[in-house]
Amino acid sequence: MHTNVGAIDRITRVIVGILLIAYAIPIGFPSTGWNWVGWIGVIPILTAVIGFCPAYGLFGISIWSIKPAHRTTS
Repeated sequence: MHTNVGAIDRITRVIVGILLIAYAIPIGFPSTGWNWVGWIGVIPILTAVIGFCPAYGLFGISIWSIKPAHRTTS
């Protein structure tokens, strides 16, 4: 498994994940009955930590800006 999530994407995922989890915890947000949806915020945080997004892998997308060096055989 190689990294396919770039730095800006990771930061965005962490922010979105924290906001979703904050929605799940009824501090500052009213309890609506849909607060369980906020626990989905764990997924973007995990993908940011490990640097791999299964959806990107499925569709062949890579946001990683550093391409692996190609070795040439002489």
